[in-house]
Amino acid sequence: MEANYKEEDQYYLAKKKVEKIKGFYGNLVSYIAVNILLIFINLSTTPNHLWFYWPLIWWGLGVVFHGLKTFEVFPVFGKDWEERKIKELMEKENESKNKWQ
Repeated sequence: MEANYKEEDQYYLAKKKVEKIKGFYGNLVSYIAVNILLIFINLSTTPNHLWFYWPLIWWGLGVVFHGLKTFEVFPVFGKDWEERKIKELMEKENESKNKWQ
């Protein structure tokens, strides 16, 4: 199933994709900058007790999942899957209606 989009629709979809990518890179830059600051604070104040890796790990997992969704690595989270699922559910509903008529 290939969707036929007008040029305006294609532009809108491309713009939304660029906004998602921009949001991901903003998240990634924030992650790097804040964690460098946290590492510096941790090592300069309490070098015997390391805690900086906790936000590094958990926020890092969030960044990874954000990237996977943004770049549509898992097709289950993609727009194509949503459209196929909606079509499938609509067809089932129509079959159910036709079955009882």
